[in-house]
Amino acid sequence: MKFFGKVVAGSALLILLLLVLLVSLQRAPVTNGNALGENAFPWWSHAGIQALFDYHVWNGTRSGFIAAFARDGETVYATSAGYADIENKVPMVLDTRIRIASMTKPITAVAAMILVEEGKLGLDDSLAQYIPVAASARVALSHQRNAGGEFDTAPVQQPILIRHLLMFASGVGGSNAISDNTDLDKLWQNQGVNAGVGSLEQRVDRALRLPLFEEPGTQWRYGGSADVLARVIEVVAQQPFTDFLQARIFAPLDMQHTEHLPPPDQQAELARIYTQNENGELVLVPERIAEAKDWTPGGGGLVSTVGDYMRFALMLANGGSYAGVKILQPETVANMTRPHLQSGVLASQGLEGLGWGLGLAVVVDEDATLTPDRTGDFWWAGYFGTLFFASPSTGLVGIVISQNEPGPYSDLPWMVFAAPAFAFASLE
Repeated sequence: MKFFGKVVAGSALLILLLLVLLVSLQRAPVTNGNALGENAFPWWSHAGIQALFDYHVWNGTRSGFIAAFARDGETVYATSAGYADIENKVPMVLDTRIRIASMTKPITAVAAMILVEEGKLGLDDSLAQYIPVAASARVALSHQRNAGGEFDTAPVQQPILIRHLLMFASGVGGSNAISDNTDLDKLWQNQGVNAGVGSLEQRVDRALRLPLFEEPGTQWRYGGSADVLARVIEVVAQQPFTDFLQARIFAPLDMQHTEHLPPPDQQAELARIYTQNENGELVLVPERIAEAKDWTPGGGGLVSTVGDYMRFALMLANGGSYAGVKILQPETVANMTRPHLQSGVLASQGLEGLGWGLGLAVVVDEDATLTPDRTGDFWWAGYFGTLFFASPSTGLVGIVISQNEPGPYSDLPWMVFAAPAFAFASLE
């Protein structure tokens, strides 16, 4: 199986899982997995997922996990393990609210495509039609400063289009999750959308005055494209971005627990975020100051639950509809989930086989990827160790959640990507 050959050294993991299944000592309570419906996974599949989670909670690698899987539109397995709050012994449960970070991005893409369907926004519209400062966009000729300490730039040959924002090929940078440590990258880190203070409008206007990394439409880049797109949605819809999400996506799909990060006095129910110290031990990440009410990014910032996000994921997997509610037309979802870019997605992280649709990663070569998947699957992940995927050829949809901030002493959240392997393996 691909998982055992590519994700881990197979025999070592098998031995580990067998040991975990036999060992009953645990450091945290576990919510037993529920196998549901006629398409439920075989016992060994959900036992493997549970053992994977239990082990990493038991050995202190992660604070907790939540996972849910559906097949052919029916939830077939859901489970949780560990703690939402270690210090106060609050267990992680299926309806724990968590920060979904970059899993906000597909939601922003859907919001934009709603406006495209309504004829209020065009994929080939120039960004400058909605954000005038974009008309003066310039591209850096080098990502390093010249001898005078400035950047050599030139006017863009191709204006930034709305489709470039959805393709993450706008030239906009500024993500702290993936950095190339060039002078231009440092500039965007310090002055881009996610830096400093200000409303969504103020941040986007400031960022678009910075030199672009490359010509629009030429290269995939993990940056602030979705945040710029959120501002476009505000302009076109003539209402705050977060209000548009609530009215057009969250309320129709009954996503009652999904919103932008609430103020501190309303964050008690959120799972706490942990990271690793120099000894590899879990430590609590200091609470962040709540963002200003008018800073509602499109690239991150949402909190949700596994149940809520499953509704959103099943809507996409079902061609734009869920439980009788239509959010998008099937042809729109088909356009979003086909590869508009065939390569370059997360290439700096050593990943291959991935393309990009409109707001989503798309598997273009299942044999080249490191993750369990099929060609044509679409997915995205989040900064704190969160993942969702939909596999059209198998009917599988999955969501796996942890809450761990990457840091100098943190390992990659491979267990979040490994868990779906047991779901895929159950089909073979």
